[in-house]
Amino acid sequence: MDLDHLRTFVEVAKEGNFSRAAAKVFRSQPAVSAQIRLLEDEYQQKLFDRSGKTVRLTPAGEILLQYAQSLLQLHHESRNALSHTSTEPRGVLSIGANEATFLYVLPKCFERFHRQYPGVRINVYRNFTRKVIEKIELGAIDLGVVTLPVKNAALRVSPIFKDELQLVVDAKHPLAANKVVTIAEIAEMPLIFPKTGSTRRLLEKMFNPYRERLRISMELTSVVMIKQFVAAGFGASVISTSFAADEVAAGALKLVPIKDLKLKRELGLVLRKDRTLPSAATAFVDVIHECMKA
Repeated sequence: MDLDHLRTFVEVAKEGNFSRAAAKVFRSQPAVSAQIRLLEDEYQQKLFDRSGKTVRLTPAGEILLQYAQSLLQLHHESRNALSHTSTEPRGVLSIGANEATFLYVLPKCFERFHRQYPGVRINVYRNFTRKVIEKIELGAIDLGVVTLPVKNAALRVSPIFKDELQLVVDAKHPLAANKVVTIAEIAEMPLIFPKTGSTRRLLEKMFNPYRERLRISMELTSVVMIKQFVAAGFGASVISTSFAADEVAAGALKLVPIKDLKLKRELGLVLRKDRTLPSAATAFVDVIHECMKA
């Protein structure tokens, strides 16, 4: 039994597609297919029904999925348990957050952590808040940094970072020279919205009175892409100020506060109350609190 084969099997089951699963486990599609064939040979059972690009679990595959998830969880817990035997944090730190948080909020914390504990390997899970919380609940990752509020009695939540959302335009835009801008003025412009997530929900609520004339020119899944298209003049957006700090300093973008509206985005460190963290995760909790105070 190879745990790596089981990890691949779980990803194929989750994605319903060999190509997407291959990307998740950083292997080629033929390599993923070969691992599944080895499992099917071992169990003498067909694990997936293939129809075009979509794959579905067979009844045998459904049964194996339950055991595979349990075995992988036990393996994760055993590594964490062994990491407690040393006074020096070691092993793996598993942390989840969305793309923007990893890119613009956590790097200085990771730098400090790595400097203090170079023997710890950092394993990141990049996804939206809801998915990160699901992974924490399952015990698949140690902790997460997510958008607040989080209402879950089983989780311990510690606010660590707060940022303001402002209008972002390219530096040559007529509104770039403004000290403030109104929501009505923003509603007259072509807008680039995040496709999903907490900021998208906030913007929909904010622009609800203007929805009849709102012009959403693009919907993008990445903060990096949003900034690039704003800088290229495709439209304006609303973004956390920390996400655009480098481009503003370079003169490519301009942030403009929104009049009579203080939009705040708050991040919190989230972990399970009933779980003893491995030493690496406990050390990171201390580091992130120190880092955010600095």
